Amino acid sequence: MEHFIVSARKYRPQTFLDVIGQQSITNTLENAIKNNHLAQALLFTGPRGVGKTTCARILAKRINQESMDQVPEDEDFAFNIFELDAASNNSVDDIRSLTEQVRIPPQTGKYKVYIIDEVHMLSQSAFNAFLKTLEEPPAHTIFILATTEKHKIIPTILSRCQIFDFKRIGVIDIKNYLHTIAKQENITADDDALHIIAQKADGALRDALSIFDRVVSFSGNNLTREAVTENLNVLDYEVYFKITDLLLNNQIPEVLLAFNEVLDKGFDGHHFITGLASHFRDVLVAKDSSTIALLEVGDRAKNKYLEQAVKATVPFLMEAIDLANQCDLNYKASKNQRLLVELALMQIASINFDREKKKSERFIIPAQFFSHLEVQERLDVPTSEPNQSQVPPIPKPKAAIDIKVSQYKEKILVTEKVEEIKIINPVLKGIKATSRKSALSMSSIERKKLEEADLNEKRKERERLLQSKTLPKDDFTEEQFFNIWESYIDSLHENGEKIFASILNADKPVLVKQMIHVTYSNNLMKSELEKVKPKALQFIREKLNNYSIDFVVHINEEETNKIAYTNQEKYEHLKEKNKALSYLRKEFKLDI
Repeated sequence: MEHFIVSARKYRPQTFLDVIGQQSITNTLENAIKNNHLAQALLFTGPRGVGKTTCARILAKRINQESMDQVPEDEDFAFNIFELDAASNNSVDDIRSLTEQVRIPPQTGKYKVYIIDEVHMLSQSAFNAFLKTLEEPPAHTIFILATTEKHKIIPTILSRCQIFDFKRIGVIDIKNYLHTIAKQENITADDDALHIIAQKADGALRDALSIFDRVVSFSGNNLTREAVTENLNVLDYEVYFKITDLLLNNQIPEVLLAFNEVLDKGFDGHHFITGLASHFRDVLVAKDSSTIALLEVGDRAKNKYLEQAVKATVPFLMEAIDLANQCDLNYKASKNQRLLVELALMQIASINFDREKKKSERFIIPAQFFSHLEVQERLDVPTSEPNQSQVPPIPKPKAAIDIKVSQYKEKILVTEKVEEIKIINPVLKGIKATSRKSALSMSSIERKKLEEADLNEKRKERERLLQSKTLPKDDFTEEQFFNIWESYIDSLHENGEKIFASILNADKPVLVKQMIHVTYSNNLMKSELEKVKPKALQFIREKLNNYSIDFVVHINEEETNKIAYTNQEKYEHLKEKNKALSYLRKEFKLDI
């Protein structure tokens, strides 16, 4: 029986040209050898199975070949190459023994090469004992250090080495290399099967060759995608395509049954949800022709991704990725992990229902009634009454004052200057509290300056628009304006911008000479409105075909400038209304 040699050893590269995925490093080393510009201490660092030790052995052989005129074909200069495993030889005595051997020149060739693998395992004292030899080695000695954890090596060692960072090998490079080996071994392999092996290797070629040997032992000389997924316990991408189609069609029961089948096959729910998030990402990548190159899949799978990308929308994929990612983050902390994944699947399957839910009519009292309730209570303006069969009568507040929209407009038109407008709170509730405000406070002065600058800028912008002859200024009625205003608020609701919609709905606008006046009770609502103001103006101007329309936002000063009264101030106010209060205080010796 012939002795079996694993593929990682059998197909280990013998020249720099055979090394896969490290062209920049191999070219650098090749040029350094030809130009006699090679450092005496090299550090090869990078993930496992990417070719660090292989490149070190090829380099050790190449530098001796260059130093000799005639080299036998079978000469490998084994006597000039010394490999030390720092994981088991990490003491000071091991390093001292190494430094003593360094002094002896090579018997054949020009250089003695010392390859120290896993050098980060050396102890602190061993590193210190190695420093002097590493900095000034004999001319016939070259040190090649290899490690997977560069951060564990002390800086004094790093500063004495020329560092080469090996990268992970790409999926396509690994797949092509496996294709070459399969041909040499007379093995028939599907492109998708080799691609799954390359993905499972995670950038390590040695791992890919080990997996390849294992799968060949399982399925023989015919590698299929089904056999590879079964042997590697990998979810077939067909499962993700099927479940995504069900999610797009909002088939929640079928999705839950498909997930149950995945669990019955022995797969973990965490593995499933992370794979589903990656699948959504690949579908999103396939939607744009410029990003299709980011798909690291076979040709057959790429065509399926392109087909499913046509069915899925970008908003759906973005929200689905977010929900799957949240499930991934919360999976380990959850006590009912299966339910967590099922909830995520149901939420993803319900994404396309969001717009229908927002327009749902399953309310005893319509939502439109509540959106106008605040405006009606503030202005007490009669609005379109909802259906009496659906809405019970709402009693009006007894202290509410009847102020009509026409009176509200008259208060705005008292003065021609916009900056002098002061709007009195229309809802007094029968109480007229004395408003106290310091006219000399720094905050009030600064606020007035900012308001004046803001109003001046708005006036200039409006004048520029009015002076422009190219922009249309069609006439429109007040009813047309309010219809456009309501439609813009509805569009904000549909797009999920409920905060801005509620702010615009908080006060009924007043239209005066193509100027929209809105009043809020605090500066926070004003600042939030400023964020949506450009879009709102653009929407209204385009719908009415009039670009002279502008916004003016007012702050209700009575609400904003209310201050807390002290006990003394309350007493003084009550004493003015009833003189007997002062007598009672003195008579009974009362404190305030």
